[in-house]
Amino acid sequence: MSRCESIPSVRNTAAALFAVVVACNDDERLASHVLASELVARDGVAVHVERGAASAGVAYNRGLDATDAPYVIFAHQDVYLPPGWGARLSQAVAELDRADPSWAVAAPYGIEAGTGAGVGEVWSSSLGGLIGKPVAGPTPAQSFDELTIILRRASGLRFDPALPGFHLYGTDIVQQARAAGMGAYVVPLPLIHNDGFKDRLRSDFTRSYAYMRRKWRAVLPIKTPVARITWHGGNLRIDELRRHVSVRKRRERAITTEIDPKVYSARCGWE
Repeated sequence: MSRCESIPSVRNTAAALFAVVVACNDDERLASHVLASELVARDGVAVHVERGAASAGVAYNRGLDATDAPYVIFAHQDVYLPPGWGARLSQAVAELDRADPSWAVAAPYGIEAGTGAGVGEVWSSSLGGLIGKPVAGPTPAQSFDELTIILRRASGLRFDPALPGFHLYGTDIVQQARAAGMGAYVVPLPLIHNDGFKDRLRSDFTRSYAYMRRKWRAVLPIKTPVARITWHGGNLRIDELRRHVSVRKRRERAITTEIDPKVYSARCGWE
């Protein structure tokens, strides 16, 4: 298959408003998750797939350039969007437009500005089930989990192609929005992230972390869903020690990803 392709859509309201961009290295996961979601399979929203990019920023900027929808959904290949997700997203966009016409980005899960709490209810297989405090409406964020991010094209924001690898770009895009005086919010968009267990953070995350420390030094500390970014970076080593100590318990809590994500969605009452 080619490095990238666009999957045709039926022109309806959702298809006119939204496009999905995925950086993919596993066609089976993509087919059983994003492409099996009602938003794509029934509502006809187009999916643009990027392959072989050196970083998330490169992949997602290519996706931005290849699509023209007003709102672009950047989703992991192992994300499943439950029935009605498109209607929920349309409602969230309308609420954001009313509350903050200059909003730039939104996400189903992230770290709340001010409190540092994980907000937005989503399912994570690697963490063993539902995570995040549910939100009733747009909630200002200081960082996003990268599982799914919605960008308002009119904001003019783009992902940083110099941020190495595939980590912390959810934090970077939030901080870009805030620096430009635009809003970044967690919104109520429950979904399934059928992600595999991660025993530790590896060198690719460390490189992303170091880049973010340099880039956003003036506004540190920033709490992310994975680690707190500080000017000295010492807390990352402490966090890694905690992960090492807790690895057995975390592995036992994680659940299989080799199952139809609709099963987990039904368990949550979302089907």
